[in-house]
Amino acid sequence: MTSFYERALRELAIVFENLNGNSVQQGLDLIQQARRIAVYGVGREGLQIKGFAMRLYHLGLHAAVVGDMTTPPIGQGDLLIVSAGPGWFSTVDALLTTARRAGAATLCITAQGTGACAVKADGVITLPAQTMADGQGAANSVLPLGSLYEGALYLLFEGMIVHLQQKLAVSSAVMSGNHTNLE
Repeated sequence: MTSFYERALRELAIVFENLNGNSVQQGLDLIQQARRIAVYGVGREGLQIKGFAMRLYHLGLHAAVVGDMTTPPIGQGDLLIVSAGPGWFSTVDALLTTARRAGAATLCITAQGTGACAVKADGVITLPAQTMADGQGAANSVLPLGSLYEGALYLLFEGMIVHLQQKLAVSSAVMSGNHTNLE
């Protein structure tokens, strides 16, 4: 069993060894410039990006999840962040089009940096990991389907939050104060 975890951790390490730090910085810059942030992802990618929205909120940023009833309209000065691991999802494509028409900036996180959704975005973070689409063929990862990409998303988002926390000088006490007390 230990070898499974060792291999999974090594696979994640390889993803981050091949991650372009400049693209992550570009994403961080877009976040810092945004008036409001909306996020969207499908399936398990959606679960990861919802956690990211929560942490952005903990930092005191105006973040919402597309589809929630309280998500404000998006427009000039705002940012839409989407995840499209395999490179294209119809909903992600449509949301990118809508956001751009409304004047919002867009950031796409994907494993396919030249995919249809990525080419529509203002910023792209290419997370070089096996996705659900790759997992349907000859899978290389010890993890099933798109779990490598989804796990890498979690680590990417947490790293971005740590960077933003330092850059914005937000204390852990402030973040804790922004955490819900309705649990």
